[in-house]
Amino acid sequence: MTWLRDVLVDLADDSPQVDLAERTIATHHRRRRTVVSLLAAGMVVVVALGATAAVRLLPDRRQEAASTGDLPARGVGPLSHAYKTFCEPARGEAPKGCRDGGWRVVTRSGETYHVPDALRSLAPGRTGLRDSPLAISRDGRKIAYYSADEGTFQVRDLASGRKTTAAQKVPKSLLGSVSRLMLSDDGRFVAFSKVPDFKDPALLIDMRGGAVRELPNRWVPIGLSPDGATITLAEYSPRSRLRTISNLWPSSSKGDTTSVILPVDYHFSPLAPDGRTVAVIENLSTAERPCRRGDLALMDTLTGEKRKPTVISGLPADVSQISLRTWLSAEEVTALTMSVRCRPASDVPDDEPAVIDQPYRTMTAYAVNVRTGKARKLATYRAHGFFEIVLPGPPGAL
Repeated sequence: MTWLRDVLVDLADDSPQVDLAERTIATHHRRRRTVVSLLAAGMVVVVALGATAAVRLLPDRRQEAASTGDLPARGVGPLSHAYKTFCEPARGEAPKGCRDGGWRVVTRSGETYHVPDALRSLAPGRTGLRDSPLAISRDGRKIAYYSADEGTFQVRDLASGRKTTAAQKVPKSLLGSVSRLMLSDDGRFVAFSKVPDFKDPALLIDMRGGAVRELPNRWVPIGLSPDGATITLAEYSPRSRLRTISNLWPSSSKGDTTSVILPVDYHFSPLAPDGRTVAVIENLSTAERPCRRGDLALMDTLTGEKRKPTVISGLPADVSQISLRTWLSAEEVTALTMSVRCRPASDVPDDEPAVIDQPYRTMTAYAVNVRTGKARKLATYRAHGFFEIVLPGPPGAL
């Protein structure tokens, strides 16, 4: 997926520093086709994708209830996932009550709610595109999102309904075309990063104390220590790298940084429960040979040392793409899988019509044992793609 990443970054770098809400539908067209239709180095997706479930979901359980209302003021149970909705799919129907560019959250028991406070990715009337990130705490009991009314990030406790708003404003124009958000387990810290860089930095925000630390942009936050003092980041373009920044909060310190530049391209999981390890899968895709991947391995985030790879077993033969997500235990990591049919970039006609809103795809989640490689099925969902579905805990890095 190196080709895809470079395209996303190049598109972002060419964009002027203006309000992204004023982007045209043509920009929306390019981004969504790049992310989904060209997901594997120029491939065209013609069969259903696959994605992931949360820790406590049962195989093939229903994604959502028949009716969908706004998120209640309080009394909402833990979440299994959230997904973004676009309402004019190229094929099939949009979910009932679809709100263009809006977020929905789904509880473990199947209740589904709109999140009206969260900024929509599409402006009313489909007149502009911006990214609007959302994150879920590891236990599923809190969410973080960009509040349209407050003009910055907000954390919401789903049971009590309590909202905590960041002291620092973040203009909508600086949300970027691809953004990532991470919420700490206790809901105290929010980490935000995006592409393109612009002149403003990425941020780590102490939602309780009001303090803010600057972080490097383009890096995906994939793990945070319980005290918020050490953050782990992964970069996916132009090269796969890992960075650990510790000693973050003393005002006199810029933090202690350890960076690792990796010799090949990897997909990263979030930080493992041991606080030092990530699961990785080598990306072997090229423009002319898409949908190729290596085996699963564990990697030390401070040294880049990789343990002996393990072949993943128990997945359907047609699974061609994997995104590593939530750790279910010290031994199992969630694999977000896609079953796609691919063709080389040279086989895609230049004048082939592009799709603005991709169809809703069926997605399948597996728990993969990082020692043995054995996979067991968790659940199925429907969403547009990897970038439009969120699971509890830190994100992985494609």
